[in-house]
Amino acid sequence: MTPAWNRLGATASSPFKRSFLRGLIILDRSSYYAILVAMGMMTLLVSAQVFTRYVLSSSIDSADELSRLFFVWAIFLAIPHGIKIGIHVGIDALVTHFPEFLQRRLAQLMSWVGAAMMGALFWISIGAVASKWQEMMPTLPVTAALFYIAVLVCAAHSCLHLVAQALGLEPLPSAPEHHGGTPS
Repeated sequence: MTPAWNRLGATASSPFKRSFLRGLIILDRSSYYAILVAMGMMTLLVSAQVFTRYVLSSSIDSADELSRLFFVWAIFLAIPHGIKIGIHVGIDALVTHFPEFLQRRLAQLMSWVGAAMMGALFWISIGAVASKWQEMMPTLPVTAALFYIAVLVCAAHSCLHLVAQALGLEPLPSAPEHHGGTPS
């Protein structure tokens, strides 16, 4: 069993919570594979472009646009994984002086606030996708909205992780403890 499945059994007491976490775990795994594919395709495309440009004195017309699209998708698919484990930037100079229970409650509150903000970003992204849908990429016969769909997916996935943290289904990210000298 993976740590995610162990967490599922340990924290999800109700059928709704188990289903929610099971769906989130499947979404995470799918997202990981999509990140691998996007990064691999970007690497292959840039390598092929370098080869064709410098060895064959030619160029792949859509290489810049496609590599940028794969990069954008890889980054936006990775953001929810960072949120899940708490590697985002946080300023905790004041909060660390509060009692542990208050720190937890504030972390839950901030998860709810973050989820609301991701919900707002999701809503705004729907409008951006709709407005860009008719616009085509210059070198490819596909919609330019693909860039904005990455933001939409990121917002939804991030929102789900923040809701899971706020509900206590995932551990709340915490600052690394310091024991003198260097962080452990």
